[in-house]
Amino acid sequence: MDSATKTPLLDQVLTPEDLRRLPEKDLRQLVDELRRETIDAVSVTGGHLGAGLGVVELTVALHRVFDTPRDRLIWDVGHQAYPHKILTGRRNRIRTLRMGGGLSGFTRRDESEYDPFGAAHSSTSISAGLGMAVARDLAGKTNNVVCVIGDGAMSAGMAYEAMNNAGARNERLVVILNDNDMSIAPPVGALSTYLARISSSGTYLHLRDIAKQLAKKLPKNWERRAARAEEYTRTYWTGGTLFEELGFYYVGPIDGHDLNALLPVLKNVRDARQGPILVHVVTKKGKGYPPAEASDDKYHGVNRFNVITGAQVKPKPNAPSYTRVFAESLIQEARKDDKIVAVTAAMPSGTGLDLFGEIFPERTFDVGIAEQHGVTFAAGLAAEGFKPFAAIYSTFLQRAYDQVVHDVAIQRLPVRFAIDRAGLVGADGPTHAGSFDLAYLACLPGFVLMAAADEAELKHMVATAAAIDDAPSAFRYPRGEGVGVELPLEGRPLEIGKGRVVREGSAVAILSLGTRLQESLKAADQLAGFGLSATVADARFAKPLDRDLVRRLAQNHEVLVTVEEGSIGGFGSHVLQYLAGEGLLDGGLKVRQMTLPDIFIDHDKPERMYDKAGLNAAGIVATVLAALGREALANEASRA
Repeated sequence: MDSATKTPLLDQVLTPEDLRRLPEKDLRQLVDELRRETIDAVSVTGGHLGAGLGVVELTVALHRVFDTPRDRLIWDVGHQAYPHKILTGRRNRIRTLRMGGGLSGFTRRDESEYDPFGAAHSSTSISAGLGMAVARDLAGKTNNVVCVIGDGAMSAGMAYEAMNNAGARNERLVVILNDNDMSIAPPVGALSTYLARISSSGTYLHLRDIAKQLAKKLPKNWERRAARAEEYTRTYWTGGTLFEELGFYYVGPIDGHDLNALLPVLKNVRDARQGPILVHVVTKKGKGYPPAEASDDKYHGVNRFNVITGAQVKPKPNAPSYTRVFAESLIQEARKDDKIVAVTAAMPSGTGLDLFGEIFPERTFDVGIAEQHGVTFAAGLAAEGFKPFAAIYSTFLQRAYDQVVHDVAIQRLPVRFAIDRAGLVGADGPTHAGSFDLAYLACLPGFVLMAAADEAELKHMVATAAAIDDAPSAFRYPRGEGVGVELPLEGRPLEIGKGRVVREGSAVAILSLGTRLQESLKAADQLAGFGLSATVADARFAKPLDRDLVRRLAQNHEVLVTVEEGSIGGFGSHVLQYLAGEGLLDGGLKVRQMTLPDIFIDHDKPERMYDKAGLNAAGIVATVLAALGREALANEASRA
């Protein structure tokens, strides 16, 4: 009788405690059921599929061996955590993944006690785990701390900074390296499994401790020889010298899909009293689902799909995506200028630079999950006369802010930042929202900062950035498709620091930055119904500010409303600073700033998130009416 006809086990496992009560012989069936459940759930919701399928056996083994949630289990990145969510009391909600009011697509502390640390940006687990291990020891506790790092997260420098600190401190910490892309040292069958089991045993680790202590008592030259001999021997069998040099005991590599290999090694590691241990586990992304195994890049993140065929449900777009418009515009500029190069931090397809790389492979650079390095690398290119475009999501550029300030802005190096995923992003939620780039870039001296109102404007801004040779620049644009305007054949450089008036009015001025322009125009139509004539302007530039435009709007209107898809402290703050400094508020001008609210907005459809933020036509109308003292009408508009 195959597993499909056996009595289902997954229905009996509501928590990891239930899993630990199962006979070990039943775990293979549980693995198969968990993999099927993961595939079926993601086919309904969409989300990250390949990485989760690769860790099904590892997830079962970890919850089997370790006493979660008392033992802390940290997933890095959260892409791997869907099977973990199913096993930790969230199966009944797993088909709400990434939907409004549903489960997060990542681990989240306020969602479950089994999520001790939130993870959506990569490479944070070892740092957080070390902090938890130190806290455990300070509190006199004995629980384990386990970090599962993988899906490219070991390409980031932060992981090695944490390992270096952990190795020097020698706290008891377990790091599982989920090697699901290119094996550092591939497993070699039964011999590798046997050696991993032996090398993770308490006896072996204890003997190595004794050997290290003895070596320290030898004369210096003999100590060096002994250490070198031990290193050569260890390297021959395991290939783990790098991690050992960082102070970790290295175990592996082992087959991450073989429970007979995983369980005894994890038990040995759990019971070891030594310092930090790294277990190298080799898995296959998309394991157990042929379409995902055959195309791990396309099945890393998926839309809803047909389980039988693997075909993803992709609605026909009404307009090209902003990401594609950026990529094609950059290709067009690069055909004219061989100094243009492109830099991505492990997101070639997400940023559209895979298209650029197909045409200009020698001018495309993927630096891995290493935004800090990527920004300074781009600065080095700029220092030598090239024109680097660093295409980085807004939320990920936050990780390289010091480099933006120190290595780019202070030196006035003309690095061009293409900031994708500006504003609210939908299903990925607050960890991926591009909420803060306007505030953290507009405060930097000498920066040119643009925001595209539509896809045609984006094309012009790519050309503008290509033409700026004496200052750093950035242009931001959202996730998803454009508004459907006609694209020009070629982008043309815009006049730096100059906006445009889209509609003329007399009573109210709406000054929009970015893609809220369409909602601003709708608001103008609705205000007309209240007898209020509205001017609508597209600022284009957050910096340098179009002072002439702001002055004209302030002097000729009773109300001035700024609208932006960013946090407090961004574009509107610069407008208000200028108005106050010039005395333009003294005549009774009513100024209102509309930004994202001072909260983190949970995942949902983008339009619903903007409704919640009040950054829609109804919100703009309500803001104008309230400024004019028409509170009853404002409340009515707000409810609408």
